[in-house]
Amino acid sequence: MRRDISFKTEDGVTLRGWHYLPDGRTGRVPTIVMAHGFSAVKEMYLDRFAEAFAAAGLAAVVFDNRNFGASDGEPRLEIDPWRQVRDYRDAITFVQGLEETDPDRIGVWGSSYSGGHVLVLGAIDKRIKCVVSQVPLASGHDNALRLIRSDTIAAVRGLFDADRRARGAGEPPAMIPVVSEDPAGPAALPTPDSWTWFTETGRLRAPSWKNEVTLRSVEMFTEYEPASYIRSISPTPLLMVVALGDVLTVADLALAAYEKALEPKKLVTLTGGHFDAYVNDFAAASSAAADWFRRHLLAA
Repeated sequence: MRRDISFKTEDGVTLRGWHYLPDGRTGRVPTIVMAHGFSAVKEMYLDRFAEAFAAAGLAAVVFDNRNFGASDGEPRLEIDPWRQVRDYRDAITFVQGLEETDPDRIGVWGSSYSGGHVLVLGAIDKRIKCVVSQVPLASGHDNALRLIRSDTIAAVRGLFDADRRARGAGEPPAMIPVVSEDPAGPAALPTPDSWTWFTETGRLRAPSWKNEVTLRSVEMFTEYEPASYIRSISPTPLLMVVALGDVLTVADLALAAYEKALEPKKLVTLTGGHFDAYVNDFAAASSAAADWFRRHLLAA
């Protein structure tokens, strides 16, 4: 069902991941291109989603984002959302060249940060015939204002500026933890459920995950506005999966973005928080995505 794959991006970086095929495959099959969210690696439950898609008769290619996990790329542990979007597009090119792939039936799935990426991709890359965006980041600026205390925003911007001056002087980029046990401690994702999920999932499933990213990654997060593209996804079908208890990529921002999307679209809500989509609400999230892909890719 699964084999290791690797491919090069247009700028020469090797990305690595897995290729899943459905049992009993005959001929070329629709394929879902998938990558994880902010700092996460593919072992953090993306295998379960890809297995669910394969069980539904779909192929899937899962890859680690550049600078993380098994993929190459420098500087390590840096997250540039626009580079990640371009890497998805290079992954689609790779997938279309596989002998098992129906090149006219490509879907994209993303979650959290990559849930924002697939909103951009659905708008700008019409090779994509179906989009599933799970617990997505809608607005980096507005989301950051929810996560950063108002009395510390000026200090955070000062850190960004100091890091920029240091890099200009030849210093290495400043680093920041992804999560912190102390809710008031410095962290890119400063919520208690982020600490619990990342540390527990890293320990149980993904020892390659590191609790660190460049500070510049956080600055780029605040500049990223994926939902500004959402009206241009149509006529590509869009499914958005929103966790109503999400306090990380906050639910009301995702719901407001969904309202701006044009048809065809569908909204599925989960009862839990952001990370329940991978665990407690996995069955609901994965079955909704598989059904949407089957409807728009297998029936096409």
